[in-house]
Amino acid sequence: MGAMKHISVLKDELIQSLELERFAHAGVIDCTLGYGGHTLGILQSHAHACVYGFDRDESALRLAETRLKEQVADSASRLTLRHSDFAHALTSLSESELAQIRGIIADLGVSSMQLDDAHRGFGFSSPHLDMRMDSSASLDAAKVLNTYAPRRLEEIFRIHGEIRHSKKLTDLIIHERSKKPFQSAQEFSSLIEKHFPRVGGIHPATLAFQALRIEVNDELSQIQALLDSIESAMIQGLLRDCRVGIISFHSLEDRIIKQTFKRWEKSCICPQNTMKCECGNNHALGKNLTKKPIVPSMAEISRNKRARSAKLRIFEQGAIHA
Repeated sequence: MGAMKHISVLKDELIQSLELERFAHAGVIDCTLGYGGHTLGILQSHAHACVYGFDRDESALRLAETRLKEQVADSASRLTLRHSDFAHALTSLSESELAQIRGIIADLGVSSMQLDDAHRGFGFSSPHLDMRMDSSASLDAAKVLNTYAPRRLEEIFRIHGEIRHSKKLTDLIIHERSKKPFQSAQEFSSLIEKHFPRVGGIHPATLAFQALRIEVNDELSQIQALLDSIESAMIQGLLRDCRVGIISFHSLEDRIIKQTFKRWEKSCICPQNTMKCECGNNHALGKNLTKKPIVPSMAEISRNKRARSAKLRIFEQGAIHA
């Protein structure tokens, strides 16, 4: 636990991809501050950069603030922290603040602090069943497992977890909760271990826990809302010369990011069956710099197994809207 506790995934690759050295002064939005590893790297490697850090986990914000103050002497003048989900990061900044932004980053993984904190209910052996990134939210994993209708549960596991035997899993849950409500993550993971085998050394409850976490935190909608807010700011001219770097950890997230970046670089937005362009052919917001995602090196994966599924995609805003 200690060795992996605060390792930021793809930190160097993400920071280098922003190329902040191109600017005398650059603002960066860290949409998912966590323990502040990516932000720390930016502040230490770029003396004239400032960061707006957002997180919906108040405990993470407090820990990050302490860490950054200790390690960056002038953090008070270059760091602004706000308690907010990342979907509302851009909309909470003023036009003058957005005008200084040259990079927007997000690490969509669950932080090691959350995973390793048994009280948060993210881990397989946790005595709690929570999984809320924002502890003030009303929906938790216990409510999902114990109260959702069978059809809705099956849909969550099939879509969010991409679980082949989602119907079998749902039937097991309904049967178990009819005898006694689920009270801990350990109970749920033990049920899955009894009925599903390990595949490739991966715990059989991994995808089910992923599906629950996505549902509890409305993660996919949050990602789309963040991307929509970035697109809107680009179109309105509120962002200039900005690069967007997003790290995802499963195929559902990566698919949304990949498809959005691909759409952003399209110049012609006419329907496919249009014989002649009628849109003006000038709608590209910039360029997708990662046709194939950047992935961790074997050396990084050996240091931090949680990095193995990470994918980084970069989009560069074009000069059209600058």
